[in-house]
Amino acid sequence: MASSPRRAQPLEYNILLTAVLCLLAAGAVMVYSASSSRILLEGEGNGSTFLIKYVSYGAIGLVVMHVLARRGIELVMRWTSVLLAGAFLLLVLVKTPLGVEINGAQRWLGFGPLQFQPSEVMKLAMVLYAVKLLATRPTLVMEPRLMAPLGIVAAAACVLIASQPDLGTALVISFTLIALLVVAGIPMKTLGIGLAGFSVVVLLFALAEPYRVARLTSFLNPWADAGGAGFQSVQGQIALGSGGLFGRGLGESVQKAFFLPEAHTDFILAIIGEELGVAGIGGLLFLYGLIAYAGLRVAKAATSTYAKLLAAGLTAMVLCQASLNVFTVLGLAPLTGVPLPFISYGSTNLVVLLGAMGLLMNVASGGAAHLRLVATPSVAHASRSDRSRRDSRARRAGAGGGRRAAG
Repeated sequence: MASSPRRAQPLEYNILLTAVLCLLAAGAVMVYSASSSRILLEGEGNGSTFLIKYVSYGAIGLVVMHVLARRGIELVMRWTSVLLAGAFLLLVLVKTPLGVEINGAQRWLGFGPLQFQPSEVMKLAMVLYAVKLLATRPTLVMEPRLMAPLGIVAAAACVLIASQPDLGTALVISFTLIALLVVAGIPMKTLGIGLAGFSVVVLLFALAEPYRVARLTSFLNPWADAGGAGFQSVQGQIALGSGGLFGRGLGESVQKAFFLPEAHTDFILAIIGEELGVAGIGGLLFLYGLIAYAGLRVAKAATSTYAKLLAAGLTAMVLCQASLNVFTVLGLAPLTGVPLPFISYGSTNLVVLLGAMGLLMNVASGGAAHLRLVATPSVAHASRSDRSRRDSRARRAGAGGGRRAAG
């Protein structure tokens, strides 16, 4: 008997898959271009070290994406609490001898040659936790006191991440949760008060350490200290400015050779601008725009509250990280150390983001989760009142019918 034809995937699914694969292809090319010359000049290999690592972790991420695209919602629904608890444990372990310090920041756990960044796992875990909480308690956003569970967990995660220090990832988590609350229907007054308090906390944290103050002041005028705190921003702007409309040509960047630090990670967009010009950056932003378009359409068409919030949260997470990186490289935001999604070299970030896209594709293909709503006391009281009024109307209608029949 002939097998039934495979069901065609919706347009949004195909857009997401196409955009991700194009970004991965561009990422592999640009990671090699941005890292190979420096490795060769330093005599540490044949120049393909980071390309091999990028392709290897990209392959792992694609497997994760494929699995989650098929049955992602049922998996994350079952394991959200475990993932969140595990992410907290890993963040605590970063501050132990198991933690690995690189460039003055202790953000990684190392086991032999393998290293990974727990804050990236927490980023996804926080989105899943917030989505589940908001889906099961839809009235939570209406009263600030009811948001305490989400606020406490998010604050604890951000404090642990920011102490590594990794303010960039903490900001990505914060902006993503804000977007989720907007989608969930939080009143604008409550949101405004929360944003004001959040801004004060971030400012105080930034001013608590001299190097953060230097980053903030260098962001405002990097050329005032071009050889110190503003060095990376200045070199990035030189790379972008020298690219022009169509760039110097692929592989022809000058800044990537000893001038621009982290050329293959946080500032890879500057190398793209130098080699491929405004046209290359425009093509990259177009692909992120496709993810935004498809992700929001998926959220709108989802068949359950959980699926809607999940699609919105995952889309926001990718776009918030991309926006923060782009603004930083363009000199519109302070240095945060956030990689460009799917393009920058970063093993944990790449695998986690591909997993997130797998979940989004699962929602696009029709995956849904119907959760049992948890009623707050006010909601429960309102429900009992509604039932009482319905019973009273039913009794009156029955009595009236009896009198008419008797007459």
